[in-house]
Amino acid sequence: MATPVSSMAWVGVGSFVGSFGAVFLKAGATRLEMKLLSIIRNWQLGAGVFFFGFSSIFFVLGLREGELSVLYPMVSLGYVWTLLWSRMFFGERLTATKFAGLGLILAGVLLVGLGTDRSPEKQVSASPAAQNATVAR
Repeated sequence: MATPVSSMAWVGVGSFVGSFGAVFLKAGATRLEMKLLSIIRNWQLGAGVFFFGFSSIFFVLGLREGELSVLYPMVSLGYVWTLLWSRMFFGERLTATKFAGLGLILAGVLLVGLGTDRSPEKQVSASPAAQNATVAR
């Protein structure tokens, strides 16, 4: 199965949306008191959980027609967005080491995507029935 661009787009949107989950969890964590009522009333924590859950919908939409081995590494693109948000919202420093790490993440996602076999006849199915059908040809 080749992974269509639309599946990659769904996962890309999911990683963008999910990056806001990290922002809200961080904002909520700075106001967190270790009391149950404080945790329940902390709307930032709730928003963080919501954004992570909402991003999963986009991930699932991408998985419908794409390869897990290609799409799951794309979730790491959320780190790119999170680095930007951490600078914008929390004033965190952007260092050369962080940029080097981002470069490695982007290179890894690219290499995994390029390593996908696009020819349908070379695809191996995990289904024993499908493997038997292939052998019977």
